[in-house]
Amino acid sequence: MNSKRAMGWVAFFGVAAALAWLPDYLKPAGDGEADVAAVATPAKGKTRGELTAASASGAPAAIKDLSPAGDLFAPRSWKVAPTLASVTEQAVNVAPVVQVPTAPPMPFQFIGRMDDRTDLQVFLQSGEKIYVVRKGDVIDATWKIEGISDMELSLVYLPLHLSQTLSVGSAQ
Repeated sequence: MNSKRAMGWVAFFGVAAALAWLPDYLKPAGDGEADVAAVATPAKGKTRGELTAASASGAPAAIKDLSPAGDLFAPRSWKVAPTLASVTEQAVNVAPVVQVPTAPPMPFQFIGRMDDRTDLQVFLQSGEKIYVVRKGDVIDATWKIEGISDMELSLVYLPLHLSQTLSVGSAQ
């Protein structure tokens, strides 16, 4: 079976090669220049039976090269190209928007609290630091503890004197 298949492929490639080379061998010798198609066309004269000089002499009239010039695959569209309008801009005086200063987000997380009869302490975490604070304490010269209740901790951001609260548990 393999020898039959191999012979079939050899025969196929042989016929394909012969068909590819056959037109070169059948061409008449001496045609080194480009082929120009010649067509005898009747010319329209004033009288019906009159022929032009080219057709009267028997030499066919050569057709000039009709191959398209330029890019065949250039993008083309039926839509009209949009025209750009000229715009003149005038300077507009925009008043700067004044933003009201706000305190940064609360950097602390509530960890827990310890309640003695005389003193209430709250444990806060900021990054890797842990703070034990009481009412009136100042943290890093920016936050002051205003008050501690069962539900929330009141802090004041000292640079702007703005109050914020932090939830520290439930009323239970």
